[in-house]
Amino acid sequence: MLDVHRLRVFRSVVASGSVQAAAANLGYTPSAISQHLTALQRETGLTLLARAGRGLRPTAAGHALAAEAERVLARLGAAESLIADLRAGRTGALSIAYFASVGAAWMPLVVRRILAEHPGVRLDLQLRENIPDSREERADVQVVVARSGFDPGSGFTAHHLLDDPYVAVLPAGHRLAGRAEADLIDLADEGWVDNDFARGWCRENLIEACTAAGFSPAFRVEAHDYPTALAFVAAGIGPTVLPALGAAQLPPGVSCVRLVRPTPIRSIHAVVHDAVAHAPAVRTAVATLREAATLVDPAR
Repeated sequence: MLDVHRLRVFRSVVASGSVQAAAANLGYTPSAISQHLTALQRETGLTLLARAGRGLRPTAAGHALAAEAERVLARLGAAESLIADLRAGRTGALSIAYFASVGAAWMPLVVRRILAEHPGVRLDLQLRENIPDSREERADVQVVVARSGFDPGSGFTAHHLLDDPYVAVLPAGHRLAGRAEADLIDLADEGWVDNDFARGWCRENLIEACTAAGFSPAFRVEAHDYPTALAFVAAGIGPTVLPALGAAQLPPGVSCVRLVRPTPIRSIHAVVHDAVAHAPAVRTAVATLREAATLVDPAR
């Protein structure tokens, strides 16, 4: 294994043409330079330098090694700069996965902050509802919905961001419109707009709350996402029940009412890969997600 420091010394001697000049350039004694050259020739088994008057000239083998040393040291310098940039958060890549309603409500703020503070970071954004089973497929940071106290898996840490209560979004003229809150049972006889085509945990949570209130919701029409469901409500088709974060941007003419007795609640977490937890861009992402979560007004 070649000693990188000796390659630097050798390159300096070749560039300057003498041991004395290299010693002056590097701040070493001529004796120390000579010792490094002797050790390098012993390591390589090659004669790298030959006397030329009072100076030295590289042999054919020395010319070849000096050229390669130039390339090696340049690549090493680039790697050292990359490490410094990574530590400072100036470059590298960061993958963030999130679910749809977070994408609309939080991710613009998160992305803007990361790009402003870490302009060299390449972002890989992924729309994903569930945590992948394979560790290799998981993002550096993933915003997920899960029950409080869930286990994110070995090598990952969950940071609680928000308990997001569900609200009822009502068409114009609905009998409950204008109230500050309504009992969940008040919607028992309504024809609901379903908003969770994936039948994920958010919908299961809602069904459990309805069961606790003593009824099963009657879904009149099925929408594949929150914006479509809200458009159906605006068209007067019926109410929909969804987390407050999903109702952050309401179409004209609809109203939003808090639900009580019971209030379905989903917990939102940021799951961070422990291996990158201390990277500056990751810290910025988590801090900005926390900030975004504080901007949510559950009462609408």
